[in-house]
Amino acid sequence: MKTIAFYKNENQYENIQTMTSLEIAELTGKQHKNVMQAIRNMEPAWEKVTGLKFQLCEKSYLLANGVTKKQPFYQLTKTECLYIATKFNDEARARLVLRWQELEMEEVKRKMSEVRCLPEPKKILALADEIIGEGLRMLNEPAEDTLTATQVAKTFNMTVFDFNAVLRDMGIQYRRGGHWNLSDDLQGRGYTAQRTHVSYSLKGEKKIRTYMTWTMAGLRYLNSKLGYPNF
Repeated sequence: MKTIAFYKNENQYENIQTMTSLEIAELTGKQHKNVMQAIRNMEPAWEKVTGLKFQLCEKSYLLANGVTKKQPFYQLTKTECLYIATKFNDEARARLVLRWQELEMEEVKRKMSEVRCLPEPKKILALADEIIGEGLRMLNEPAEDTLTATQVAKTFNMTVFDFNAVLRDMGIQYRRGGHWNLSDDLQGRGYTAQRTHVSYSLKGEKKIRTYMTWTMAGLRYLNSKLGYPNF
C-alpha cells in the first residue's frame, strides 16, 4: 500500500545536522518503539543538565484509502544521538558513530564542491582528522589503557607472530575474517576490547580496521597461562 509522508515540526536545529529516531532504529536494527522508549527514559536527565527537551516531531502518512496515520519520532543532534547511544550495545553504538562520520564527511565534500578554489590537501586531511578523531574517541573509549598484541608480545619476549600462534595453539584465540578473536569460552571476562581505526583518502574513501586489544585483566590471565614472571 502506497503512502505519502508529511512532516510536522518546528525545526529548532536549522543548519545543524540531525538524525531521526526512525533512522537510528533502521541503522541499529532496533524496533522504532524501543528506540522511542529509550529516548523518553533518558530525556529527564538530559533536560536536567541542559535545560532542553529532545525535539519531538510527527510524521503523517496518507494511506491509499484516504485515512491519515500519524507517527511520532524524535529529531536529534549528533550530541543527543551519542548520548542516547550510551545505552546501546557495542555494535549498535559503533554503527551510529560511524554513520555520523559518514554524514560529516559528506557535508565537508558538499561544502568543498560549492567553492571554486579547494583548500590545500593538508587542510582537507586536517579537517577529516578532526571529524574522525571525535567519533573514534567515543567509539574506542572501552579500549582505553589496553595494549595491542604487539605490545603484549614484547612483555613475553616474543614476536607478535609467535605470540598469536602460541595463543592459537592453546585455544585462547582463533582467527576468522582476517581478525584475531578471543575464544568463545573466555568472552565476557573483560580480558579484551575492540579498537577501531578509521582513515580516509583524499577522495573521501573510508577504510575501517578493527582489532583486538588486551586489558590488564587479560594480561594477568595470559601471565598465568604462559608462566612468564614478567608481570
